[in-house]
Amino acid sequence: MDRVPNDVPQAVSTGLLPRLAQVEADVDAAFQRYRHLDDGVVADYIPALADADPDMFGLAIANTVGNVHSVGDAAVEFSIQSVAKAFVYALVCEAVGHDAIKEKVGVDNTGLPFNSVIAIELNAGSPMNPMVNAGAIATTALMPGSTPAEQWENIRAGLSAFAGRGLRLSGEVYRSEMETNHRNRAIAQLVQSYGRLQGDPLDAVDTYTRQCSLLVDARDLAIMGATLADGGVNPMTGDQVVSPEVGGDVLAILAATGMYERSGEWLFEIGIPAKSGVSGGIVAIAPGKGALGSFSPRLDKAGNSVRGQRATAYLSRALGLNIFASAAHGSPQ
Repeated sequence: MDRVPNDVPQAVSTGLLPRLAQVEADVDAAFQRYRHLDDGVVADYIPALADADPDMFGLAIANTVGNVHSVGDAAVEFSIQSVAKAFVYALVCEAVGHDAIKEKVGVDNTGLPFNSVIAIELNAGSPMNPMVNAGAIATTALMPGSTPAEQWENIRAGLSAFAGRGLRLSGEVYRSEMETNHRNRAIAQLVQSYGRLQGDPLDAVDTYTRQCSLLVDARDLAIMGATLADGGVNPMTGDQVVSPEVGGDVLAILAATGMYERSGEWLFEIGIPAKSGVSGGIVAIAPGKGALGSFSPRLDKAGNSVRGQRATAYLSRALGLNIFASAAHGSPQ
């Protein structure tokens, strides 16, 4: 499908969040409503995640003018895991361009689990999108840098710019994942066998594992998401992290693929682009308005936080975040 020509002026139409007092009250209400929900289980296939307290739950919301409200365990750090995929894709897209990355990594949902090998084989080795592991590893491999160490530092610095503070690596999580990430290594080598991965596949997996092991909290996720919501400008620092065009690309991909094989149901029921991670984090973004960050380690079978999903659904409706929702404006003139 051809892209809209660049010489066509870009018009943007987004609404506003309700008044700050209502936003804060609704976030508090969502937290209280779901804080004792005990559905789901903690991820245990990565040993370092298995010990997470299943009762932890934090929510944060950041708007595009720099207001942040958080409640519960929103300051508890956890490894970013797959939520990083969205922001690394943004950094790579900014560096190499829309067309170059689309040629290497697709934008369509696989309809299969995030670590599926079958999806690669069914599509002639093409990573279908950057939110599944095959596509994310291929995206990481495209990060500019003359060495893997330089690529890693560019990723760390870029994700820190999204968060508005320096993010640090959890050595414990990194080592734990490196001891158990045999499937990701196989995926990277399979993608390389089709000529669709740049550089050494094991170096790409190592850098990818490092990006998943960065520590964030729910407040960080809200600010990172609000940066995408505000045309790539971090609302806390005022820094232009990525261009508005890149921000739009990322949000479109998240809408289609951010919640894995549940993405269609998520968009149908909740109506905003989002990305989850197996440590229990979710970022959900309302273009032009702001973003929600949540943390709760209890996951459903697709690897998405149960409490985070419920709270986001509540707030999408209460705060008018659904990008498909509209109201009648009276009879035509």
